[in-house]
Amino acid sequence: MVEGLDVFARAKRQIEEDIEQRIHEHQEKVATVMRAVAATGLRSAMPYTAVAVGDSWFDYPLVNDIALGQTDIIAQLELMHDHEKLILRLAHHGDATTDMMSGPKQQRLVRALSNPGNWFNGKPDAIFCSAGGNDVAGDQFVNFLKFNEGQPPQQGLNVSKFDRVLGVAEVNYLTLFEIRDRYAPGVRVFAHTYDFPTPDNRHPLCAGPWLYPSLKSRGWSIADGKIIVSDALKRFRTMLKRLESEGSNRFSVIDTQGTFTNAVYARDWTNELHPTDTGFKRLARKFDAFWIQRLQEDRASDDEPGV
Repeated sequence: MVEGLDVFARAKRQIEEDIEQRIHEHQEKVATVMRAVAATGLRSAMPYTAVAVGDSWFDYPLVNDIALGQTDIIAQLELMHDHEKLILRLAHHGDATTDMMSGPKQQRLVRALSNPGNWFNGKPDAIFCSAGGNDVAGDQFVNFLKFNEGQPPQQGLNVSKFDRVLGVAEVNYLTLFEIRDRYAPGVRVFAHTYDFPTPDNRHPLCAGPWLYPSLKSRGWSIADGKIIVSDALKRFRTMLKRLESEGSNRFSVIDTQGTFTNAVYARDWTNELHPTDTGFKRLARKFDAFWIQRLQEDRASDDEPGV
């Protein structure tokens, strides 16, 4: 037991060290740009900045491409040079919204937002959030399933229980907005809706599976499970879109559901929950085009007289 706790403590310490290193490297990049601006006076050349919080779609820890190594949406965004961007990655794989908005991680986000060395204009241009999937996926997924007693899979999700976990995720998004309002007012938060995976038991040796065992224990097939998981993710999307519809939240949702069609499934998913590098690149293209356009629209609106 003591040895297990020691391993956990070391892993937690390593995570903190890794994120501190990311912060240091980000600040070095910002300082380098500022020195160049001071030397040339060309402020128009400054890149956009953003902070990313959330889960493995922003921080995928495994190698899934020989050339690129570790890759995810943020890694792919940083490789897209149509417009330069510096993204401070505070996301960590495995984080549910409850982890992302835990006390210590709230304080880390507050420190990052409040540190002028992280940004060019006192605050980031955007906050990226990838959160909600881990609130459901994993061993706890079984809690949201009905036993298969002959009903169609469209009725396989325990909606009343699932709505409760969606409520928790919604509270955590609202908490993120509160932190933004206090420490980076006016900055838009961007989230996404994941996509529809096939719960077929594929997983790396070190993690998962996240969905298949729960479905199997309740008597559902892989084909049934795909319908049930899709139902859950559509309900998650509805919750995010409701938050988006409230203008004061200054929140935008990149709709990534349906990005991967069945015809390219084998190429775009590497396991039950995570795309390949090609899949992440496809998602990042949607993300990049959307957030830049929305950011430019916000700036144009904010510059209008009387606004």
